[in-house]
Amino acid sequence: MKSITIKGSKRESVGKKATKALRNAGEVPCVIYGGDNIVHFAAPEVSFNKLIYTPDVHTVIVDLDGNKTNAVLQDIQFHPVTDEILHIDFYEFHEGQEITMEIPVHSEGIPKGVKNGGVLRFNLRRMTVRGLAKNLPDYIVANVTPLKIGQKLYVTAVASEDYKIMHPDNTVICQVRTSRNVSLIGVDEDEDEDDEATEGEEGEETPAEGGDDAAEESEE
Repeated sequence: MKSITIKGSKRESVGKKATKALRNAGEVPCVIYGGDNIVHFAAPEVSFNKLIYTPDVHTVIVDLDGNKTNAVLQDIQFHPVTDEILHIDFYEFHEGQEITMEIPVHSEGIPKGVKNGGVLRFNLRRMTVRGLAKNLPDYIVANVTPLKIGQKLYVTAVASEDYKIMHPDNTVICQVRTSRNVSLIGVDEDEDEDDEATEGEEGEETPAEGGDDAAEESEE
């Protein structure tokens, strides 16, 4: 997995006045948990653009006056009106220590059912997985090509030795459903029957495209 470096400086004062002064100066107050001691620091708000305002997932190297710490984004608080970053929590990890992260899911291929008039509907755009940071992928590829109308792709289809999937085996990543605006003339009977068996299930309806679906942004 890719990593980005954020340079900042430790905070000696963590009171409300000091925090407000930091924000007025364009700095974001941050905390690193998980180590021997809790570390308070601040860094320019622009330093977090590639970490927050992107669909990609990264681990972080926090550089405080030359002292570097490996961490992952734990929590972030935004101003309810201006969307200004108010505070960020990081969690420290070490080499050989497994971490849990949400990884984007990218679809690959065009489902057979879509070619027959169906639509690809995603239930899961990000997957929670656990493993060593060096083994975690930037995104998880879900091959949807074999899916016919009524068929589903489960998380077990993207299992890997590099990480552990933190969802139940019956969790659905996506499925091909009948389009409400397209007639089923020419669709195989077995596909039609499969589709009827899935009626009543909910999901996000998304027309399939001939390439990887862009992962949606999410907060962590």
